[in-house]
Amino acid sequence: MQQRDITLLMVIIILTGVALWVVWPGNPGLHIRLGPISLDRDIRTHLGLDLQGGMQVVLEADMPEGQQVDAAALGAAKTIIDNRVNALGVAEPLVQLAGSNRIVVELPGITDPDLAIATLRETGLLEFIDAAYTFLPPGTEVRTSFQESGEFGIETPTPVPIATPTLTPESVVSPTVTTESEITPTPTEEARVFRTVITGRHLEAAQVGQDEYGRPEINFKLTGEGSQIFGAHTVANVGRYLAIVMDGVVISSPRIETAITEGSGRITGDFTLAEARSLVVQLRYGALPVPLKVIQNRTVGPTLGQDSIARSTRAGVIGVVIVLLFMLIYYRLHGLVADIALVIYALVTFALFKLVPVTLTLPGLAGFLFSVGTAVDANILIFERMKEELRQGKRLGSAIRVGFGRAWTSIRDSNLSTLITCVILYWFGSNFGASMVKGFAITLFLGILVSMFTAITVTRTIIHLLYALGGEGLRDSKWLIGL
Repeated sequence: MQQRDITLLMVIIILTGVALWVVWPGNPGLHIRLGPISLDRDIRTHLGLDLQGGMQVVLEADMPEGQQVDAAALGAAKTIIDNRVNALGVAEPLVQLAGSNRIVVELPGITDPDLAIATLRETGLLEFIDAAYTFLPPGTEVRTSFQESGEFGIETPTPVPIATPTLTPESVVSPTVTTESEITPTPTEEARVFRTVITGRHLEAAQVGQDEYGRPEINFKLTGEGSQIFGAHTVANVGRYLAIVMDGVVISSPRIETAITEGSGRITGDFTLAEARSLVVQLRYGALPVPLKVIQNRTVGPTLGQDSIARSTRAGVIGVVIVLLFMLIYYRLHGLVADIALVIYALVTFALFKLVPVTLTLPGLAGFLFSVGTAVDANILIFERMKEELRQGKRLGSAIRVGFGRAWTSIRDSNLSTLITCVILYWFGSNFGASMVKGFAITLFLGILVSMFTAITVTRTIIHLLYALGGEGLRDSKWLIGL
């Protein structure tokens, strides 16, 4: 056995050990801290919508009759929706364009479909309006100067006897929550047009935080222009209400307790954590450039997903066991080598699925099982070619060399054709919203690449090891080598 084969054998053993560690269900993940180097990553199986449960939403551009949607605008809407979905904390979401006017959104593990749909479609028009001395309860619909005429900015109020504001460098928004029983809006508020101070375009950042009582709140930061307008308004309007409005609906109505000159503050209200996160997503990523409507909404229950996993696992195990038994019975010693290579193939491939990571769906599992067949097919080509050489009286070393050399061209061409097909399927799935086809293409592509490594490198290295131990005596054991 040559030094090259010994080196390859050590590499195969190490690779198999690493793959086994990655695949192990109790894997703790990678948590390394060496000085300035820090690596924290959980290694787990990522399940798609059909296996984990969740919902799929198909959105379509809601354009006026006769008007075509701009491709760039739809692409921008897709990016905004992608950001919103990721910020919602949904595990392994999928957002992709489908045709020229649709966006397909898959949300595995979603628990509140109504909130998710509202977040996807929300236009996100944020306004801070001057409510004077009127408390506006959350949910109140109002008209604003920005909605009516596009006007915003400060307006000097009528002087009233109020306390002189105290300006400090550390001023922050500290709204006093006033209940509806304390201050009730007048019946004429619906017809009133409130002055818009700033809009969502003046917002630089927003994130979920907690108030002093541990309740969810929204912390925000304004742009330079927004900070100037906001600072001037709060200096002149201490004691008045500054309502926070989203698409004409009040979401919070805090009172200005002190001047806010540094451009940062918070929005408080009766939020749940999910509602606060949804609102932050809308504020952070702004309005959609294209109006969208929901044309399809499909929900997959987690029970159905678990049942699919169980059935797929059972079918996969049965299929792989049959293949292993066939190779062992028909090719005997060579079949045992192929079975070892096939087990290594399965470990390495599944480890790649967890490391990349690849989101597994039912079609994805089908692609993986299909690639098992291609891995075995490569070994069959090699073994049949070796048997032909041995029947012609060739020595073992020569038969192995010729068998692998002549079978390689067939393996290369067939696998290359499959890889090209995978690329075409992936393109089709990405551009036409066929996510199932896309999942099949990814797992099959990775499986083919690994099968080429195991069928050639792993199988040949193990065969060299066996014949180095058994010598030419194995050539005369015709039953053992399947002749």
